[in-house]
Amino acid sequence: MPELPEVETIVRDLRPQLAGRRIESVQLTRDPAIRRRLVRYPNPTKFVRNLRGRTIRSVERRGKYLVMPLDHDGERLVVHLGMTGHLRVWEPEETPVKHTHFRALLDSGLELRYDDPRQFGRLLLGTQDELVAGRAFPARLGPEPIHGDLTEAEFDSIVTSRRRPIKSALLDQSFLAGVGNIYADEACFRAGIRPSRWTHRLTARERRALYSAIQEVLENGIAARGSSIINYVDAFGVRGGNQEKLLVYGRSGEPCVKCGTPLQGARLAGRGTVYCRKCQR
Repeated sequence: MPELPEVETIVRDLRPQLAGRRIESVQLTRDPAIRRRLVRYPNPTKFVRNLRGRTIRSVERRGKYLVMPLDHDGERLVVHLGMTGHLRVWEPEETPVKHTHFRALLDSGLELRYDDPRQFGRLLLGTQDELVAGRAFPARLGPEPIHGDLTEAEFDSIVTSRRRPIKSALLDQSFLAGVGNIYADEACFRAGIRPSRWTHRLTARERRALYSAIQEVLENGIAARGSSIINYVDAFGVRGGNQEKLLVYGRSGEPCVKCGTPLQGARLAGRGTVYCRKCQR
């Protein structure tokens, strides 16, 4: 699933292509089952009717969500990419790729298209209050962990107020918005902390190290334009480069880059987890 660095990359790619553009027409897949799975709020018919003719004011990110505020009424078009979703701008004459479920013709003559082979992504349209009330958008997302939005003191308070394994906390979007499995493993390794350690038992030094490590791995991921683990590509259809720089994620059984010890694989918080038994305490 695309995490903060991947979504941030797509947002930065799409912003100059979409900001200020009017949506002239909207098409959804004809398959009614896919329409219902894809459009989580409102119903598909109302979604198409309400989106047509609207102007996209900007393209932003909140956690793992792409958020596009529209021209009035506080409404926004929200996209969650799920595991295999792609949101890109195409020339209208280009043949849609397989599993294209959404097309919006822009006043620039280009088309915004969404494709998703596994159909775990979702499209939302409404005000923040409407989306939360309709349970289409989380009622509570944690703070953004990059760009100075989260201070070390705030992070320290968040960590010490919880009693759960740190890996579980990092995957909880009400703890921090945007961190997922890839960057949780990488941050724990850089901080020298085992993912199974409990949050309230981390020392002040370990909390400081984890705070710095989270920001480092996320900023590095953005700089490398994301991690293409399964089928992630940016808004131009190009794979990211951060997967070549991962130190532990996906490397169970391989030697640790620091000490040479075979990396250990485990399952924590329902997710595959990789760590070094020697370097992480």
